Amino acid sequence: MNNLCVAHRGFSGKAPENTMAAFRMAMAEPYVQWMEIDTQLTADGIPVVIHDFSLDRTTSGSGKVKAHTWQQLQRLDAGSWKGRAFQGERIPSLDEVLRLSCGRVRLNIELKTSGNMYPGLEQAVLERVSRYHMEQDVVITSFDTGALQRVKEINPGFKTGLILDGRPKDLPSRLKALQCSFLSIGHPNLDTGLASLLISEGIKVMAWTIDDARGMKRIAAMSPEILICTNRPDVWRNTFPD
Repeated sequence: MNNLCVAHRGFSGKAPENTMAAFRMAMAEPYVQWMEIDTQLTADGIPVVIHDFSLDRTTSGSGKVKAHTWQQLQRLDAGSWKGRAFQGERIPSLDEVLRLSCGRVRLNIELKTSGNMYPGLEQAVLERVSRYHMEQDVVITSFDTGALQRVKEINPGFKTGLILDGRPKDLPSRLKALQCSFLSIGHPNLDTGLASLLISEGIKVMAWTIDDARGMKRIAAMSPEILICTNRPDVWRNTFPD
């Protein structure tokens, strides 16, 4: 299968992002081989799956994720904002998502952190991935280079990837210095020349976030090896029906 489909925060075009409903909906589609998820830590050190540093946009709560305990986050509704059908969806723990995904789908786990915002995040995430023996089915990604370096210090066996929304000139050497074998790049920054260079250097490339057929076809024309990250796996299926 070419240009593998990565469900961005699950099937987030139709279900509330980063919830079990969105992950189950994505995994119900046999062509979804990857999901991209975001992880942060609760006040009591539990890795949870949520994108924003603040609770306000996607839950019934407010304030910072990191200021709340796991028990406090469990009381919040993370589904109603997307529609009444999703009322009562909760913020999942990373454990819940790993348990669901194990042996069924690969995960791109983004560490949502900056500087020393979340001491211990890398350790907590790697421990849980190892507990489910998913080391080979996971790539750990981040905008934060310090987080990626800490992952390699803790366990060099984990695959890591830099997330970029730009196009620095020294990209291959920067990735090499970070020991990254994966690049998650905002799709407008990608062209055939850069894609070919990265692939020839052994870098796995994922383009994000593309929800229209035209954008998907543009990426597919560069190389069949580029992963396509989308909120709309159904659009991916209609674009690449075979």
